[in-house]
Amino acid sequence: MNSVEIRQCFLDFFRQKEHRIVDSAPMVIKHDPTLMFTNAGMNQFKDIFLGNEKPAWKRVANAQKCLRVSGKHNDLEEVGHDTYHHTMFEMLGNWSFGDYFKKEAIEWAYEFLTRLVQIHPGRLYATVFEGSQEEHLEKDLESYELWKEYLPVEQILFGTRKDNFWEMGDSGPCGPCSEIHIDLRNDDERKKTAGHLLVNKDHPEVIEIWNLVFIEYNRRKDGALEPLPRKHVDTGMGFERLCMVAQNRRSNYDTDIFRPLIDEIAYLTSIKYGQGRESDTAMRVIADHVRAIAFAIADGQLPSNTKAGYVIRRILRRAVRYSYTFLKQSEPMIFRLVPALVKVMGEAYPDLHKQQALIQNVIREEEASFLKTLGTGLRLLEQIMDRAAKENNRTISGKMVFELYDTCGFPLDLTELILRERNMTFNLDEFHKEMDEQKKRSKHAATVETGEWIDLRPMKTTVFVGYETLTAQAQILRYRQVRSRDEILYQLVLDQTPFYAEAGGQMGDSGFLLAGGEKTEIIDTRQENNQVLHLTKNLPANPAAVFTATVDSHRRIMTANNHSATHLLHFALREVLGKHVEQKGSLVHPDYLRFDFSHFQKINDNELSTIEALVNRLIRDNLVLDEKRQIPMEEAKRMGALSLFGEKYGEQVRVVSFGKSVELCGGTHVQATGQIGLFKIISESAVAAGVRRIEALTSQKAEQYINEKLGQLRTIQMMLKNPSDPVSGVERLMKENAELEKRIGDLQNEALQKIRNEISEKAEWMHNMNVITALVQVDSADRLRDLSFQLKNKIENLYLVLGSNIKGKAHLSVMLSDNLVSDRQLNAVDIIRKISPVINGGGGGQPFFATAGGKNPGGLEKALAMARKIAGEA
Repeated sequence: MNSVEIRQCFLDFFRQKEHRIVDSAPMVIKHDPTLMFTNAGMNQFKDIFLGNEKPAWKRVANAQKCLRVSGKHNDLEEVGHDTYHHTMFEMLGNWSFGDYFKKEAIEWAYEFLTRLVQIHPGRLYATVFEGSQEEHLEKDLESYELWKEYLPVEQILFGTRKDNFWEMGDSGPCGPCSEIHIDLRNDDERKKTAGHLLVNKDHPEVIEIWNLVFIEYNRRKDGALEPLPRKHVDTGMGFERLCMVAQNRRSNYDTDIFRPLIDEIAYLTSIKYGQGRESDTAMRVIADHVRAIAFAIADGQLPSNTKAGYVIRRILRRAVRYSYTFLKQSEPMIFRLVPALVKVMGEAYPDLHKQQALIQNVIREEEASFLKTLGTGLRLLEQIMDRAAKENNRTISGKMVFELYDTCGFPLDLTELILRERNMTFNLDEFHKEMDEQKKRSKHAATVETGEWIDLRPMKTTVFVGYETLTAQAQILRYRQVRSRDEILYQLVLDQTPFYAEAGGQMGDSGFLLAGGEKTEIIDTRQENNQVLHLTKNLPANPAAVFTATVDSHRRIMTANNHSATHLLHFALREVLGKHVEQKGSLVHPDYLRFDFSHFQKINDNELSTIEALVNRLIRDNLVLDEKRQIPMEEAKRMGALSLFGEKYGEQVRVVSFGKSVELCGGTHVQATGQIGLFKIISESAVAAGVRRIEALTSQKAEQYINEKLGQLRTIQMMLKNPSDPVSGVERLMKENAELEKRIGDLQNEALQKIRNEISEKAEWMHNMNVITALVQVDSADRLRDLSFQLKNKIENLYLVLGSNIKGKAHLSVMLSDNLVSDRQLNAVDIIRKISPVINGGGGGQPFFATAGGKNPGGLEKALAMARKIAGEA
């Protein structure tokens, strides 16, 4: 079977077992502070396990795209070096939410593997939980007895808590698990060593293929375990490993999932796969990484310098580094693999095909940018190594290596490789010290400590009533304390709320709770793990009271204006620029709106004016809101409703329409577009390759902006003696200013020529050099530089050191003729470093020209004297 058939076979098998087949959730996670990426198939069902959401179906199965590159599950460094680790991978899984349990899970797993995939039972091993005296947990004898119906006892092993007790995190649902391992070794190897001795021993051919998790406990914050009222099943099987087994391969990378990508890399680089260890590893790394990058971009996550975007950029740069170092690719190449990837996986994941152009453009731009960074880093590293070599130092500073890594993004392993080639090393302890300091800073900035939930009433899903009203009676179901950066806040969960929780780019509501004369301010409303969290600085005196919950109406109205304007802008962009425009992100703030969208060139002024005019026309048309709640997703699609890539939608959705603008949206909106009043674009810019951003204002903020601009225009008119045509007045002033600048430039050049002639006469022949050290009066560092180069072009064998007090700061310039650098081994950088401390400064440059700046102009004379002494000793 090929990979497409294997995936479908799994889904069809569990469909026959009365499972609902659901789509993969986005790989990039929102509204969960504990995870950036989906790293397991169960992530999209986390709220069900936590009790925050009721399951729509009792039995579910799917193929889920996952990413593991950070935290507890970090496979990044192993990727490409072995046969089975990946960053992005697919997890096949089946779930039971309070329905079937161990018996069915084990029976169906065995049936699928042996009957449909036709794995010989003699190659399978099952592990079950051995129990824990420390936590008073018994052996999982139930699973053991069930496995005995299918496997001999020597193929059923007891495993430790580490291997056979699954936990979602430090707290939350958990339970024993039964792993299924497969022995892929040849018969001779199997005769030499029994397979059960190699299970969970990191043997590359005795590997785990499926994990059956039986969730029956909840781990409290204090570490205690309590039985769950309902038991669940959560299974996960690595799709890539399954394909390896089904296709009788010894490496995931030899399956039809990866070989088309590897073959394309071999074609593009003219390097055959299988001819060299380093090039083979590089091809596997790139084949793996391009999948992770492409799927993340398709889900709406662009590479950036923060959070999830930083992780994607790091993966891409790692791929570029392997391409550059081991495949000798100095031009972007990885983006060319996207068509091959779409061909392999586009049928199962149509978003890849729809987003192909964007994915390729983003990857190409990131590749080109990082290849430049690599070039810059290589030059800096060469300078560092040259300096160390001159000092007979074979170990360079770990701090410098860290700066290369941290500020330039220069890979540490590439630094190590280059140093090794020069028979050099670096101070590893110093590097780790810098790295630890950075981690401490990041950890301190991001640390959030959450207390145990205090439950006041039975937990249920919060009912949102904010579409109809801004005031409602509410009770607190639960609350907890949260400490962040030494600030203590409280999170409250209400039974019903008029407060909109931050979602879909729209900021959360603020307002207050009122009970018994006590007013508790709600500073923000957020969504986390399917719970609506109301943030307060203080806990109400009586949390069990009945409260009147009231939303800040002005903030809500301003936010609604901007959100509805965002929909109109989206419609206008597609009308003016074309139907290729798709939303890539947005921010709806009470004061402004920001909209990111796919488009492959800068929007010109005429297009911007047309877009803005169309939005304002739709506002004046006073289009009435047409809202449809809880309609089937298929019906919404038939209506032509636009959706956002990377968002997870349920079976029932909300559709918001203003005339021909039809979108899936859960946000708050105006009742008619006339309420928006006015729409004004204030900026248009690039976010990434193929992604543009528009920022705009509406309503009173747009009025304020226009009035400010008109006020500035009136001021200009007054400064220009109130001409009827201020544009002509400004043009006249600019022309006069250009003429004055030219005259000043001519005068400065004359003065510079005079200084140059005077200095030339001061040249003293010393040790076969024309030595000049002088204080000069110039108006800028650029003039000092120009003077130095002019003298170099005029005087042979020049040793020139100039000093100048420019606007109260000391400046030094060292210029050497090329023959003094090549033949006499003089170095301007060495000279500048020796003399610049006396001006309380420092500098650098190139061997023939270096500059320095400092805070002490009084030290210039001494610096020149030192330079002259150095010339005398040369």
